Amino acid sequence: QVQLVESGGGVVQPGDSLRLVCKVSIKSLSGYAMAWYRQPPGKQREFVAVHNSGGDTNYATSVKGRFTISKDYPQKEVYLLMMNLKPEDTAVYYCNFFNNPRPWGQGTQVTVSS
Repeated sequence: QVQLVESGGGVVQPGDSLRLVCKVSIKSLSGYAMAWYRQPPGKQREFVAVHNSGGDTNYATSVKGRFTISKDYPQKEVYLLMMNLKPEDTAVYYCNFFNNPRPWGQGTQVTVSS
């Protein structure tokens, strides 16, 4: 069974940066669109960014221009570089396959607070 393990979260101040890592236990990431999602406190999980199989990317309006999603095919990892973090970015962040999601990992907590 495919496993998704997220890491890299933490407590940061507004304006700081973080890079999240998602390790995917799969033979190859080729051909798969991978996405990041987040669940703010008391809210439902929401889409953040997707890295499509062809290499193009799409972002939620709230993070466009601040977040960058990328993949490392040999390492089978998906990254989310988050810059200029804001308090409203506080959430548990998850990665998953954009199409046909697998069971969710434990996520990684990001807290942005002054």
